[in-house]
Amino acid sequence: MPEPVAVQVKRLPHGHGLDLPVYATHGAAGMDVVSAEAVTIRPGARHAVATGFAMAIPDGYEVQVRPRSGLALKHGITVPNTPGTIDSDYRGELKVILINHGEEPFAIERGDRVAQLVLAPVTRAAWQEVDELADTERGAGGFGSTGGHGAL
Repeated sequence: MPEPVAVQVKRLPHGHGLDLPVYATHGAAGMDVVSAEAVTIRPGARHAVATGFAMAIPDGYEVQVRPRSGLALKHGITVPNTPGTIDSDYRGELKVILINHGEEPFAIERGDRVAQLVLAPVTRAAWQEVDELADTERGAGGFGSTGGHGAL
């Protein structure tokens, strides 16, 4: 396992007493993040859930915001812009955009786990405009052109 990367965290007044993001198990890629507010999300509605903290992500990294699989499966609660990206130069409160795809209103209590955060390295592109691209077996085929009918 690589050495952890230090990320500075500033707890906001409404975040006092809450757990900071934490890995649930040794092998977990994502850290569970909790809500700093109580809110109910109606079916079809979205809400930016407060977490009660801000952070300084090191240059060369991002934090990805991902849904919790249990909330998605059991209640239809997910992150609509998955994965959401928190850039290294953002210093405001981390808020998790959630949407309710379920059929019932979904209540979130302060301290409930609402999403996962993954710290990830960022590779920046250097575009090189060319007149032609190298050929491949797939070519310009897209949107299901490679088959994928369950065959391995």
